[in-house]
Amino acid sequence: MALRVDVFTVFPSLVEPWFGTGVVGRAARAGLVDLRAVDIRCGASDARGTVDDSPFGGGAGMVLAAPPVFAAVESTRPPRPLLLLGPAGRRFDQEMASELAQMDGFSLLCGRYEGVDERLARHLADGEVSIGDFVLAGGEAAAVAIVEAVVRLVRGALGNEASVEEESFRDDLLEYPQYTRPAVFRGWSVPDVLLSGDHGRIRRWRHAQSLVRTLERRPDLMARRGGPSRDEVRLLREHVYPVGVPEAVSDSRSPAAHEEHAQDEPDRSD
Repeated sequence: MALRVDVFTVFPSLVEPWFGTGVVGRAARAGLVDLRAVDIRCGASDARGTVDDSPFGGGAGMVLAAPPVFAAVESTRPPRPLLLLGPAGRRFDQEMASELAQMDGFSLLCGRYEGVDERLARHLADGEVSIGDFVLAGGEAAAVAIVEAVVRLVRGALGNEASVEEESFRDDLLEYPQYTRPAVFRGWSVPDVLLSGDHGRIRRWRHAQSLVRTLERRPDLMARRGGPSRDEVRLLREHVYPVGVPEAVSDSRSPAAHEEHAQDEPDRSD
């Protein structure tokens, strides 16, 4: 069964082109996903398609009104959960993308103007989701970002399924650096290990590079996973810190946490 995603928006023309492009478009054409942009104005009660109104109590701008949105959703009967895109929501990440990809479907409600009637959040939406702490004119950009992140995880959407296994944020690690031809460009050489043909050594080097990238660039991710495991500290000694692993790295995980994490890790000792 195809994963169905409905996006409710005042501007379907902003969303629909994305649905036919790249990985998302290929997955749709292959019947793996069923993507629909629903015009909220279909629920409007006047000829002009009015969906906003001035806020009670005064204030700048207009607010997305409850009646037309309720009408649009109820007439469409979209897949649930219906998630409102807004700043108060759960922060969207790779874990949430994976959760959504395993469902039969879900829907996204794009806000617009200065906000949405609170009754949409409380009585229509099943939850809220945010892609970050910044302000957009509407939820459409966030919606297409979420759709692409989720569709990439649908089985068959990518030509090489191994790509999903090696991407950033898997196991709270950033992806290792990538290189392609030529081996030397303007004096900058590809690391010798990648030219060795030793796939076990390459795999260990890549894991070490993922670790050091995460430690240096996203320490919050490394902290969330409890620091590197004992095996990973050995990898760092082998490939990154030959003269000694920094104390903050080697002591970043308690023995109990090391033991717990080790049970979850695949054997990488080949």
